[in-house]
Amino acid sequence: MAQRGERIGAVRAMVGAAALLAAVIALVTGATAAVLTIVFARKVVTPPARREQDLRILGVDSAAGEITLAAGDEARMRGRYGLWFEHDSGHARLGDVIEERGGRVRRALTSTDFGRPERATKGRIDAWYHLGPWELDAPYEDVVVETPLGPAPAWWIPADGPSDRWVVQVHGRGAKRHEALRAVDATRTAGWNSLLISYRNDGEAPESSDRRYGLGGTEWADVVAAVQYASEHGAREIVLMGWSMGGMISLQAVLRSDEVREHLVGVILESPAIDWVDILRFQGGALGLPRQLGDVVARLLGAPYGGGLTGLAAPISLEELDPVARASELSVPILLMHSDDDGFVPIDGSRRLAASRPDLIQFEEFTGARHTKLWNHDPERWNGLITAWLAARTAADHDGAAVEIVG
Repeated sequence: MAQRGERIGAVRAMVGAAALLAAVIALVTGATAAVLTIVFARKVVTPPARREQDLRILGVDSAAGEITLAAGDEARMRGRYGLWFEHDSGHARLGDVIEERGGRVRRALTSTDFGRPERATKGRIDAWYHLGPWELDAPYEDVVVETPLGPAPAWWIPADGPSDRWVVQVHGRGAKRHEALRAVDATRTAGWNSLLISYRNDGEAPESSDRRYGLGGTEWADVVAAVQYASEHGAREIVLMGWSMGGMISLQAVLRSDEVREHLVGVILESPAIDWVDILRFQGGALGLPRQLGDVVARLLGAPYGGGLTGLAAPISLEELDPVARASELSVPILLMHSDDDGFVPIDGSRRLAASRPDLIQFEEFTGARHTKLWNHDPERWNGLITAWLAARTAADHDGAAVEIVG
């Protein structure tokens, strides 16, 4: 009987997927558009196996400490960055732009960690900058967070002195915990410990059965585990800091977990993903696809039988992930930072969230910083904002101010 039930279930799933495919074709008028929709949807939820090297390296002058790149938005960004080349087998550090002329951008090449950049013709800029916590002027420990799927590696970096205040760092889509190393100096200066976590399907933590992103709808459980770890190791007050998709993951943890809210005193959002439908429309447009394709992709991700087309074990309701719709449930201060030229996650969602709770949200707009590169672009302002905001949380506690928690 059990086998018969399984066969019936499989047939129903196949019929449902076929019906869904027919519906997608009808929605986007054409088999080619339907294929694009499915490919787009799968790409959104599939962790990238390798990041594209789309930056052309035109020349390297090691003696002068300079590198010449083909002009483009990435090549001309202000600030300092990492540069991966030769299919990520080489790594160097870039300083600021020296000159742009004739379709070529000259930048400072401050150091080469490994590899031969003079032999490379393509690379990619990496905003993480740091290769690991050992590059920071701070002690650190490799620790393990027990998540619902198993042990996930993390870094614990203590404040300058003893502290029971922790910032739990949640990286973004296609990234790893290295992304958050840029925030450690600011958090330590403010007297807060840092826990830089990994989560399911990020290449370090255990994988889910479908090996797909939940866009915040599944990963939040791993953030709850990180908060449990912090509280068990002495954390009395916790701030979640989410980068890009990590911002959505952090907000879902806040909205869905009583345990997180019990310890939470604030949230920091860096270039956060707030409105997935808007993001899908934007990214579809950037690929030269009709903006309405984003709405169809959203419907496909949330369809009951969409897993046969997307690979998801369970549908994702993007409407249920909308934090603006649940903004009334937020009750702790939020520092929200976003660049108006993000280029990947449009700022509109952040503006709507900020407008929904001006009583709680300190909204800081940057210009020219692009996606999750605010520290690289203007480290003085970025560090200052975080340090001052965390210091205000500390001062509020010392003054005996109560933190309201919504259960």
